[in-house]
Amino acid sequence: MSYSANRKPHAVLIPYPSQGHVTPLLKLAKLLHLRGFHITFVHTEYNCKRLLKSRGPNALDGLPDFRFQTIPDGLPPLDDDDVTQHVPSLFDSIRKNFLQPFCDLLHTLNRSATQGLIPPVTCLVSDGCMPFTIQAAQQFALPNVISWPASACSLLSVLNFPTLFEKGVTPLKDESYLTNGYLDAKVDWIPGMQNFRLKDMVDFVRTTDPNDIMLQFFIEFANRVGRNSTILFNTFDELEDDVLNGLSSMFPCLYPIGPLSLLLNQSPHQHLESLGSNLWKENTECLDWLESRESGSVVYVNFGSVTVMSADQLLEFAWGLANSKKPFLWIIRPDLVVGGSVILSSEFVNETRDRSLIASWCPQEKVLNHPSVGGFLTHCGWNSTTESVCAGVPMLCWPFFADQPTNCRYMCHEWEIGIEVDSNAKREVVEKQVNELMVGEKGKKMREKTLQLKKKAEEATRPGGRSYINFDKVVKEMFLKQTSFY
Repeated sequence: MSYSANRKPHAVLIPYPSQGHVTPLLKLAKLLHLRGFHITFVHTEYNCKRLLKSRGPNALDGLPDFRFQTIPDGLPPLDDDDVTQHVPSLFDSIRKNFLQPFCDLLHTLNRSATQGLIPPVTCLVSDGCMPFTIQAAQQFALPNVISWPASACSLLSVLNFPTLFEKGVTPLKDESYLTNGYLDAKVDWIPGMQNFRLKDMVDFVRTTDPNDIMLQFFIEFANRVGRNSTILFNTFDELEDDVLNGLSSMFPCLYPIGPLSLLLNQSPHQHLESLGSNLWKENTECLDWLESRESGSVVYVNFGSVTVMSADQLLEFAWGLANSKKPFLWIIRPDLVVGGSVILSSEFVNETRDRSLIASWCPQEKVLNHPSVGGFLTHCGWNSTTESVCAGVPMLCWPFFADQPTNCRYMCHEWEIGIEVDSNAKREVVEKQVNELMVGEKGKKMREKTLQLKKKAEEATRPGGRSYINFDKVVKEMFLKQTSFY
């Protein structure tokens, strides 16, 4: 019997081409595959090369019913092919260059389907930062499901960009508005975001340029996404209840189905282990190193896949960490420092040699779930946040850009599972905050709250839990919608 005859649904998934977006969408793809979907997962050609370099020549072989495809990103080649691409340039190219090659790919898949090689494409599942798929879905008469890769609170923030622009709140009048207290102004008219300040919004509003690429990209997104859009979130009701209630009045088809890692763990999926997403080669030796450390003693440090810092910021942080005398595992990407490579002094290396391990990348979920890890210094990216909650590990929060300030606000002030680190903090402050996290009274209370949220996350993703039920609803909706397109 051919695929078309057995009416197997076929989902095409495309993430924004960055580590923090590829990872959750690949988990969603695996979940759909476990529910009977044929999967086509679309990478950019640049990320395809990185995956082959980090994971080996067979990394994208896939399975007969879980295939990988690529499209160009429209950007000029980089001198270094193992770094994160310039974010504004990539977003600008998404606006201008991605629609046509994506539609060409859909035509190619349709031709294969008419030959009986694969099932016909029945739905698109796109990263929220890839809004051209809305137009593609209309062109091919396909349902399009939006998977928002960040927190629900970040989406609520972005959806209010047009109003902030119309009110003249953004762009800023000049650079002085970044430091004169203007960003402390309350933005308390957004349902679900009480006590929010302008500085707590997704930080693309902090520009003086009305034509800023990031600001305009998300204004366009907010104006384009329709009320009837189906939107999935890697979150759970107990974590973002007020925000989700605020969003549900705008989007009736809204489904929190996270944390995705816990939901995926509800089904055997060892046969999908070869389908990985890490753009850097993982150092698994760190797990052996953690085995030699006392329970709850290690500070895990990772600033994510995109964040960059100045050499001065790195220096102050490094010595604050060293002076805390706590053992630490620090992930340092090759491109972490703006305009140069990471160089740690021999003095720092000698001071920390007996209690530290530095690696370029690691299997983060395994690290966070290791009993030796007692705290996480994070940039507040959403994957890191949810993974830390799932592991019951409290956090030091050092947000840099995008949705990170928004997440940090919730982590530190609403959920009380984090301590905020100022981006220009001196080493004395860093030392004090690391010790507070690991052995202080506040750190102890944060650990208790994080463990409570961990329990709620586990309940949400078990059979009968809200996230589990929501995912069932999504699958049934996608199955029902696709039947009319055969």
